[in-house]
Amino acid sequence: MAPIGYLETGVIYCDDNLHRLSQFPADCIDLIYLDPPFFSNRHYEVIWGDEAEIRSFEDRWEGGIHVYVEWMRERVIELRRILKPTGTFYLHCDEHASHYLKVMLDEVFGRENFLNEIIWHYQTSSGAPKKWLHRNHDTIFRYAASRPALVTWNHPREPWPEATLRKWQHDEEGRVYRVQNKFDKRYYIDPAGKLADDVWEITLSSRTKERLGYPTQKPEALMEKIISASTDPGDIVLDPFCGCGTTLVAAQKLGRQWIGIDISPTAVDLERRRLVKVGATEVKLVGMPVTEAQLADLKPFEFQNWVINRMNGTHSPHKVGDMGIDGFSFMLHEPIQVKQSRAIGRNVVDNFETAVKRSGKNKGYIVAFSFGKGAYEEAARVKGADGLAITLLTVADLLEGKADLVTPETGLFGTDLPLPDPRSPDARPSVEELVASDTGQELGQVAESGEPYL
Repeated sequence: MAPIGYLETGVIYCDDNLHRLSQFPADCIDLIYLDPPFFSNRHYEVIWGDEAEIRSFEDRWEGGIHVYVEWMRERVIELRRILKPTGTFYLHCDEHASHYLKVMLDEVFGRENFLNEIIWHYQTSSGAPKKWLHRNHDTIFRYAASRPALVTWNHPREPWPEATLRKWQHDEEGRVYRVQNKFDKRYYIDPAGKLADDVWEITLSSRTKERLGYPTQKPEALMEKIISASTDPGDIVLDPFCGCGTTLVAAQKLGRQWIGIDISPTAVDLERRRLVKVGATEVKLVGMPVTEAQLADLKPFEFQNWVINRMNGTHSPHKVGDMGIDGFSFMLHEPIQVKQSRAIGRNVVDNFETAVKRSGKNKGYIVAFSFGKGAYEEAARVKGADGLAITLLTVADLLEGKADLVTPETGLFGTDLPLPDPRSPDARPSVEELVASDTGQELGQVAESGEPYL
């Protein structure tokens, strides 16, 4: 792939960010924020909201901390190359690797360009452990691209403490002041708030509508603070690990241009829908799977997400003991089983028959790349003997919109259903909402580059 000759914004790339960043021109980005997978040796299987969109990602790193740091170094070198001389770089991490990453960042950017170690104090409410202090913060390293004096900087402010406002005096116009000396020289406080320091207390409540169920989701207020401080309206913001898209949403709200990169098709689809909800009129997706070969290469959970979303369905809330049911169709809630394989045989249909019966439904769907003769014969036998309809759908059927639950207008990866409200786990969009969302977007268009607009 040849390097791009110009920079296009309003784009989310579904790709390995190292590969994609190498195509960017030098000195083109005003602000880079990245929240990469932490070196925490944990495995997450994530359910996002009431649509239960499952994303599996691992931040395990075989070979230890040095492999992780070198993996990060490759990407930071590219990010440093594309950052404007007036640009700012923010890296979000936790205690597992922060000290190692700080040394690496000093080597890439130069120690003289280190600006701040910001402590994000997120005020969790879980009980304190017995043998150590409760962990209650992440670290965000801030660097200048070249010379600290050149960076864009709009010093963030925070509300004045209530105790200060009560203690100080108010003049006839309601302005707050204190007396500096005996000659009654007044010092008025700035109504915009006090200048922030390097400890930021910002909470993402578990009950807020903003929360999507993504375990490392960051609050919009945190991203708005970073973007407002280090960019001006119209500047370009890049998030190369954009996850559930909070950076892009905050940039959109603040009138900045944005670019996102994430390797997960499920994440990219969620990012797109969040951006549409906050007023982004055109969100271009590049690199999403659009062929059988590309879908075959997806990780199992990503492939399952693609199938369920393509069928306008919902995911099964159970990942263990699900009786072979991976999701349910929209409206009628009929079972769906997803197989990322070919030549599915009779035994798969026979086992799924039992699962459909246990669910109390008389119809179900099996999706795979292809089915053998035995599978079709067993599906016919079940229908004749028990009146149970098991529909066998191929991936090609879904891609071509031939299945009865798929409409070509819904795009290549999911729909524009309203984003889930995590406070209402059983909530589903109405027929009117579904129709309005589908007819209100011009989806499935193809750009001149051949990449799909979704």
